[in-house]
Amino acid sequence: MSDFLPGLEGVAATRSAISSIDGEKGLLSYRGYSLETLAENSTFEETILLLLEGELPTAGELSIFIGQLRRHYRIKYHIRKMMHHFPTTCHPMVMLQTTVASLGMFHPGTKFLTSTNVCDNIDYIRNVTVSIIAQMASLVAMWGHINQGYDSVDPRNDLSIAENLLYMFTGKEPDPIMARLMDVCLILHAEHTLNASTFSALITGSTLATPYSVISAAIGTLSGPLHGGANQQVLTMLKEIGSVCRVEAWVDRRLSNKEVIWGMGHREYKVKDPRATILSRLFSQLMGKRIGNLNSTFEIAIKLEEVCADRLGHKNVYPNVDFYSGILYSEMGIPVEQFTALFAVARSAGWLAHWFEQISDNRIYRPTQIYTGSKLRDYMPSADRG
Repeated sequence: MSDFLPGLEGVAATRSAISSIDGEKGLLSYRGYSLETLAENSTFEETILLLLEGELPTAGELSIFIGQLRRHYRIKYHIRKMMHHFPTTCHPMVMLQTTVASLGMFHPGTKFLTSTNVCDNIDYIRNVTVSIIAQMASLVAMWGHINQGYDSVDPRNDLSIAENLLYMFTGKEPDPIMARLMDVCLILHAEHTLNASTFSALITGSTLATPYSVISAAIGTLSGPLHGGANQQVLTMLKEIGSVCRVEAWVDRRLSNKEVIWGMGHREYKVKDPRATILSRLFSQLMGKRIGNLNSTFEIAIKLEEVCADRLGHKNVYPNVDFYSGILYSEMGIPVEQFTALFAVARSAGWLAHWFEQISDNRIYRPTQIYTGSKLRDYMPSADRG
């Protein structure tokens, strides 16, 4: 029997051609294209198609795909009505997991996933993929109004996913700068090799469960504070610190108590997360275009990164993607409780790319364990147990 490795660290559980990480150099690529290149030149829609198909699309292919996405923005009446009955305190990730699973009631599924040739019906694969990705964004934006007791803003099929998210949250024409920032954020969060939620999607997909169940399982996994929920915790942490002059004392107290510093460190990276590098640069550029002082929360974050580099750099602990994403979302006017749900909107592209890769050469996951319980024992009637 092989050695037990907690968290399966370093264990190769699948083969994939979707993305790769060089943790020593701080490099992340999608299908062989560096993340920096895609963030600078691509769009979320183009990146989705790259992840799904393996190649950058032609202008015509991208136009067709964008049209397909936009035709699926709208949410069925029964789903909207169901959302109005959710408790107003329902966390957006619980809402999203529930509604995505419920979407499967309106679409055929299992009859296409019952044989060894599960990829024969490519039209089904493509249609369900487009539908889920397009509707994830609408569901998240709708909940921003419904949980406040208001009707949601209808999506517009003349807007990109990023533009539509901002429009549906605010009800106003999206600012082009903010829309581009949102688009880049979606690109940065779209895929990240075999993380916990993607592994959850693979396990669920390997049973030939419907893609709605696959994505619902992945959303549940992403919701944990050790995965996608950290970006929400970061903003709370920065507000708790309160000012730049309090950062050093706060960090030292936190470290002496062996408490988590949210947004710091990543199992894969020995240097700063490349996504965090891009996000911090984007925020600096945004502040540079505005008149006035630097955003106070961003100032605290910069100082916190500096102090943590001094205290934790020798342990290869640097900012990850969650450290700066919440600050940007807050600047866009997105409620803090929606941050992780936006993560899920973006990551749905990667999840579905991995789902398709899994079922293309499927084998159900069945890992083993190291048993640490009692040896075989005789049963004793309750009257004789003393």
